[in-house]
Amino acid sequence: MIMENTFRQKLDQGLPTIGTHFLFAEPDIPEMIGDSGFFDYAEFVGEYSTFDMSTLYHLARAGQCGNLPLMIKLDQEAQAFWAQVALGAGFKSVLFTDVRTAEDVDLCHEAIRPDKPGNDAKMGVKLRRPALSGYNNDVYGTDLDSIVSVIMIEKAVTVDNIDSVLERAKERGIDMTQWGPADFSFSKGDPSLQGSNELRGYEELVIKKSIEYDVPPRIEIGEVEQAKRYIDLGVRHFCIGWDRFIYSAAISRLGRGLKELLETI
Repeated sequence: MIMENTFRQKLDQGLPTIGTHFLFAEPDIPEMIGDSGFFDYAEFVGEYSTFDMSTLYHLARAGQCGNLPLMIKLDQEAQAFWAQVALGAGFKSVLFTDVRTAEDVDLCHEAIRPDKPGNDAKMGVKLRRPALSGYNNDVYGTDLDSIVSVIMIEKAVTVDNIDSVLERAKERGIDMTQWGPADFSFSKGDPSLQGSNELRGYEELVIKKSIEYDVPPRIEIGEVEQAKRYIDLGVRHFCIGWDRFIYSAAISRLGRGLKELLETI
């Protein structure tokens, strides 16, 4: 049976959404996130992780246990193939990276939307988990229509072409944008831009333009306190925390604390 895309339902209702990232390709992680009851979805950051087809199936099943829709972030190279694999496993959202032009937006749309009359898309019937639940009565097509699509705005050339990119994103039904400060700074030839006041100007332009074109911006943050500034700018969608960094900070705190205590003996 296909799991309802509750992430999509919240977006359609105009409600704020909260996600969190995970890089460990371990089904226990989405299961724990779902069990917490606090998140609308979890993003598997596949671009920075290691995985195969079977892993995606296990992750999606684990998310389903807690009614937790999963998003996958993919490297641009071969992302159409892996996006279709992820949807076949049961993922409910795709974050497309390295979008530079309006034509790139078209490719994102084509990769995951059903190949129906007037849809201008290329996703056919893949006899994987969702399709096996009933593609001949269009349950499968309805599920594909519910997939949440997000594009990264993370290149200097993308910001230069921001109006044409967002206009096409609106036309194609892209659900959200995601600002990428690290890649933007890198593509400008100045990685030191990240965290600077100058970079904030570009970030605020992307947020403003996304809202203007009715393609809501999503922002990644590490701590709750960071959200206030973005809420004041009109942001309503956040993805907070990364499992690798959370574990690293926690294990360092525990180890340091016990080590310092033992040094007093």
